[in-house]
Amino acid sequence: MLALALAGCSRRGEIDATGGIVAVRSACPTAAIPAQTGDITLFSAPGRTDAAAIDVVANITNLRSTCADGDQFYTEATFTVNARRSDASAARQVTLPYFSAVVQAGTNVVAKRVGQVTLNFAAGDYRASAQNKAGSYVNKSAATLPAEIQAKITQKRKPGDADAAIDPFAQPDVKAALQRTSFELLVGFNLTQDQLRYNATR
Repeated sequence: MLALALAGCSRRGEIDATGGIVAVRSACPTAAIPAQTGDITLFSAPGRTDAAAIDVVANITNLRSTCADGDQFYTEATFTVNARRSDASAARQVTLPYFSAVVQAGTNVVAKRVGQVTLNFAAGDYRASAQNKAGSYVNKSAATLPAEIQAKITQKRKPGDADAAIDPFAQPDVKAALQRTSFELLVGFNLTQDQLRYNATR
């Protein structure tokens, strides 16, 4: 963890003795679901995308993550897949693909893994749920701000100083370092191009 505008025993969001606001930046990767990948729709016939042909609809929810601090940052995300089917006449098992990816600086995918989650529908049941998890390792050095950047951010500034009115987070080198050391664990359904297009245009 890195405390930005570090100030004694001040807590996040409080104003410290110098007039600065205390904020906390975690070096641990955060977990999120990318846009358009949190749900999937299966159809009963190839080429059809009308409502009458919807077979199974599933979505990822309750995404939560924990982070362990050791030689590396290990993030483990747990999530629930809820599904609904149109025909509940018989018991059925449906297996859906999902991905977990480590992304650096918002766009650079440094690792990706594809897994499967299996849902079991009992005869007569329209709904089923399953729990799953994903994990990621990130090198501590890659996710930690350099000492000179930390010093620039946490430097105390007094009224009248030349740089007192300058937001350190707006400085190009600070912005670049924050972006470079920012990692996310992204979880979503591993969609085909047709499925992704359907999610984006429905």
